[in-house]
Amino acid sequence: MTSREGEQELTEIEQKFDVPAGFVLPSLTGPGVAGEMPPDVLHLSATYFDTPGQRLLAAKITLRRRTGGTDAGWHIKLPVSADTRRELHFPLGEAELEVPAPVAAEVAQWTGGEPLRPVARLETRRTVRRLIDESGQPLAEIADDEVTGSRPDPADPARWRPADSWRELEVELVSGTRSLLNATAGQLRAAGAEPSKSASKLARVLAAS
Repeated sequence: MTSREGEQELTEIEQKFDVPAGFVLPSLTGPGVAGEMPPDVLHLSATYFDTPGQRLLAAKITLRRRTGGTDAGWHIKLPVSADTRRELHFPLGEAELEVPAPVAAEVAQWTGGEPLRPVARLETRRTVRRLIDESGQPLAEIADDEVTGSRPDPADPARWRPADSWRELEVELVSGTRSLLNATAGQLRAAGAEPSKSASKLARVLAAS
């Protein structure tokens, strides 16, 4: 859905899991799932922004500029429920370390007049697998992420220092039902995946600093 010029609004329903480096993804076929499409490998780079007092993090909101993949641009994620978020997309533009005014305006009610600045950077190697029905319609996406997170160096904010690295899975509905989401989550837990202990990748990097 498009709301204002250049802005797109989406609803994201997903569950996240922590897995060890050697985790083997099980077969996820089952009732209603005919198979999987061949995996796609993406390389994503995202810079996250917040106020000095981390007002957005406190409100469970994320603001980032991401390149790579199919949705490069500025993203704002707003909480709706435990596994659902409203996501706003804006064009990438040329500015890398300054939040464009239309993007900043969307979070102004939470920033309290504080400036927005880079607070973390995530480099992700993402392997995407899509579960499909008998007609080939995508039902859900499994994103297998190998992540390296960095924070600005306090002595030199222009430099980045590694903070943490890990592997995690995200299961996101495309056209499938919540019962499919829950069934897939159950298969992953049975294989040894654990519900993520962090609300988001950003929260994990900030907690590691």
